[in-house]
Amino acid sequence: MTVQPDGPVDGGATAIPHTINDIGDALTGGDRARFYGQVLAAEAAEVPEVMHRWWKTAMLNAAPQADRSRANAAAGRALIPLSTLAARVEGVQ
Repeated sequence: MTVQPDGPVDGGATAIPHTINDIGDALTGGDRARFYGQVLAAEAAEVPEVMHRWWKTAMLNAAPQADRSRANAAAGRALIPLSTLAARVEGVQ
């Protein structure tokens, strides 16, 4: 018998599936409305790019202690290079 972890093992956010519905469900308020507006207005070839951009926003919002991280950034504390943040969001770490 094998067991799958119920959440992320490393303490990070659980990955949001790359589907329109899951990305939309993970966003709130104005972001959700903008996402659906952009994805519905996009040409077929542009949809993956729109989805990926909003998936990153949804993942950042779902990150543990995202509010504290935003407060630190606003205060200029505990800053990291944007390239490091982008790599973490993309799962490269």
